[in-house]
Amino acid sequence: MRYGILFRLAVLLSAFGVLATGLTGLYSFLQSRELLVRAAERDLMSATRGAGRRLTTLVRGIGDDVRFFTELETTRAIAEGQDAMVESHKSALADAFHAMLRANPHYLQIRYIGAQEHGLEVVRVDRDSQGTVRVIDDRLQEKAHFPYVFRALALPRGQLFLSKMAINREVGSHSALNQPCLHVSSPVVSDAGQPLGLVVFTVDVSQIFSDLRADLPPYFRLFVTNEWGDFLVHPDASQAFGFDHGQRVLVQDTFGDVQPLLDGNSPAVLARAELGSPGLQPLLGAFIRLPLARDDARSFVVVGVAEPLSEILASSRTLGLTVLQIVAAFSAGAIVLAVFAARLVTRPLKQMTGEVRRFADDQAQGELPTQRGDEIGELARGFRDMQSRIASTLAELDASRRHLAHMARHDTLTGLPNRAMFLDRLEHAIVQTKRQGGCLAVLFVDMDRFKQINDSYGHAIGDLALVKTARLLKSSVREVDTVARWGGDEFVILLESMDEEHEARRVAQVLLDCFARRMVVDQHAVDLGVSIGISLYPRDAFDAAELIQRADEAMYLSKHRAGNRYSVFGNESVE
Repeated sequence: MRYGILFRLAVLLSAFGVLATGLTGLYSFLQSRELLVRAAERDLMSATRGAGRRLTTLVRGIGDDVRFFTELETTRAIAEGQDAMVESHKSALADAFHAMLRANPHYLQIRYIGAQEHGLEVVRVDRDSQGTVRVIDDRLQEKAHFPYVFRALALPRGQLFLSKMAINREVGSHSALNQPCLHVSSPVVSDAGQPLGLVVFTVDVSQIFSDLRADLPPYFRLFVTNEWGDFLVHPDASQAFGFDHGQRVLVQDTFGDVQPLLDGNSPAVLARAELGSPGLQPLLGAFIRLPLARDDARSFVVVGVAEPLSEILASSRTLGLTVLQIVAAFSAGAIVLAVFAARLVTRPLKQMTGEVRRFADDQAQGELPTQRGDEIGELARGFRDMQSRIASTLAELDASRRHLAHMARHDTLTGLPNRAMFLDRLEHAIVQTKRQGGCLAVLFVDMDRFKQINDSYGHAIGDLALVKTARLLKSSVREVDTVARWGGDEFVILLESMDEEHEARRVAQVLLDCFARRMVVDQHAVDLGVSIGISLYPRDAFDAAELIQRADEAMYLSKHRAGNRYSVFGNESVE
């Protein structure tokens, strides 16, 4: 199948339009997708910093609560043991512990531990399944070997100790047993600066982080690790506190970009991860390093908030569909415009093609878009010039052809038909006469004294004499008759549609009368005279050559008889 320039140009322009629209749509989609990711990164970092601030506020609040109890006169009175009201003070302090536990669900245990007797618990209130309970007498335990005791006793007044977040394995701790806990403690110091004991809060880490998670959108994931990268909070609960089960699950193994945060080389990072756990999709997360103790740079946690990439890119799917629809609409428009542009371009070309064919068929020059100022206009003007030149050349060729055809059938000197044309007309006349009946005559005319004129006056005068003879012969016969130059000073005349022989004799006599008078040729009076021979069809011959031959014989008969007369083949001559 052959495709025209309209189809090819339309396809080409459509391809350019669709390609440009598609690339623009793809670029817009990718840029919008990137903007969505960047916006999500900003939102995640803001959410992470917000969670960090909330955690810091919670920890500071816990520290304030701890310091509050270390500064109570009741606590000091118990620690110093200077009056008989110690038991009353213990009861009052226990009541305060009860109230604090009831007011703060994330507190699991509050204790006052003395500095003496190996860190024996003095006042202790725990949370259990029924509410809060005070532990007394022999159920009080020695805790001097725990870091939150001996390290807190070594601190100055008002300073806090924060333990590592870990699973609490202390036997008899009621609701705190086997729960992830944080111990916050602060010393009770005498006016002389001696440590008398300490107040320690056991905090439910799960409750704290549940509160943090509740402030986040449901599709956000909360991660918290210790300073080594062990997960303390993970969307998959089995991954949290793995070190307590002899298996370390590190954030840097999942989010490799978090390592600089753990090394202290960056306060915040963005990271991506492909989580392999069931139900967890690829995530984009923002992580910050959050110090817990002001005076210990090594005591920090890493807080991270992550969002599934599917949630981030959910709107991009709608955007992609919208972009696809826009691309399809603009592509359709590009195709329509391409077809219109192709028609606009090819219409004048088709017009010129039609004019080329028309010119090739009949050399007619039609309308061309010569008024255009573009390349098509230049082509049209060039084609118009070519048409004019071809038309001029064809006219010249036609004139030359007609001239050559005329010369091939006419005598160049006199303009009369030549021998070939006379024979052709004679043959046609014989056929017509044979079909319609009647007769025709051939007159063979020879000039009697033409040689003397050439010898006396020259060939130029002789040629002029031949021309005047031709005119005289032609003017002496009818329009339907044919006068031809046979050669030299010989002429032949075809008389058609005759009824009787005397009509040919009459014409011959008219010719004799015309040539009996002197002819003036270029101011020379010459006496020519003619000898005429007549043959008739069908009496004397049945074909052209033989008919001319009979007329020629009759002409020689007139010339042998002194000329200036006519002879009819088979009859006597008449002067």
